[in-house]
Amino acid sequence: MEQRKKRGFGRNMLLAGMLGASGLALAGCDVTPPGGAVGKYLRMGWPEGITPEATEVGNFWVWVWITAWTIGIIMWALMLWNVFFNTAKRARKAGKGELPKQLQYNIPLEIVLTIIPITIVSVLFFFTVQAQDQVNALDKNPKVTVDITGFQWNWKFGYANVAADLSPTGQDYVGTDEAKTKAAEESAYERDADGNIKTKHLPNGEEYQWGGPVHGKSRDDRSYLHFNKIETVGASNEVPVLVLPSQTPLEFRLASADVSHSFWVPEFLFKRDVYANPEANNSVNRFQIEKIEEEGAFVGRCAEMCGTYHAMMNFEVRVVSPEKFKQYLEYRTANPEAPNSEALKAIGEDPYSTSTRPFLTERDGTRGIESNTFDYAANK
Repeated sequence: MEQRKKRGFGRNMLLAGMLGASGLALAGCDVTPPGGAVGKYLRMGWPEGITPEATEVGNFWVWVWITAWTIGIIMWALMLWNVFFNTAKRARKAGKGELPKQLQYNIPLEIVLTIIPITIVSVLFFFTVQAQDQVNALDKNPKVTVDITGFQWNWKFGYANVAADLSPTGQDYVGTDEAKTKAAEESAYERDADGNIKTKHLPNGEEYQWGGPVHGKSRDDRSYLHFNKIETVGASNEVPVLVLPSQTPLEFRLASADVSHSFWVPEFLFKRDVYANPEANNSVNRFQIEKIEEEGAFVGRCAEMCGTYHAMMNFEVRVVSPEKFKQYLEYRTANPEAPNSEALKAIGEDPYSTSTRPFLTERDGTRGIESNTFDYAANK
């Protein structure tokens, strides 16, 4: 009887220890994970995040791996211990029966084996939702709103709204290009020679407006796209550079001019797909970040297979101080015809992308690994 009580106490302590260990391991998902070489290994190739949202996602990623490794090591240790130490030969030497102790209908054990997985899944679910909510939140009061347009096979960036303290005019800046927007709206419908929306006739003779085959709109409809006074458009021999201020809340509005693309900056630890006519397709085409905490150049890529030159659809995010960003907008406003490279040079930045280079588009120019990119220095 006394021995049974000791065994019961031991089982209870084991249960409490396992639950406590799993709780502590999972509760760390919101805590800074290990750094250094160990942290780099645990990130499994993920870069260090440069936004609070990326930090949250990165921490969650690392702690999930720590939890997975912990559970895996425990389970493999238990399995190997049973394989090598609970053998029939050892049982015979100890004077026990050939069959190991049978644990079916062991209610305490079954409760433990049910509670622990449920606890692990529940805690992981909680931290998943927590990270997801922070990434998807649209209440961060952005000071700069950027329009991102993807097209085969490059990008167009424009500044839609800028707060007064970053604006070149000292007032809230609205960057919409009214003339281009009006032209895009007129492209929404197919028109006759007089400029009127085309009409068709029903079998009963009634006339109805028919502006095109896509829900009554033209195949060339671009009315859903945003057009801005200050824009940067990529070319086959120049990677587009998106200039953003550090330590500033930002919003990105995404749309595609043709097929599906995906806007991805690895250091954001986040990507969002870029669709044509996103609102009509009930897709969320905006995301916000609280701030970019590190200045520098960061490569961006299209993460959605979009055709022949998909792999060459790179861009660069150039993060500068708020003061430099204001100077950049002042230059672009005062010199609307000047290329983006001159504006970057005017604020003391490298005029072209430094994190990536444009690929050569000629078939015979893409054979060598060292010579398949456009050399800015050699083509000034």
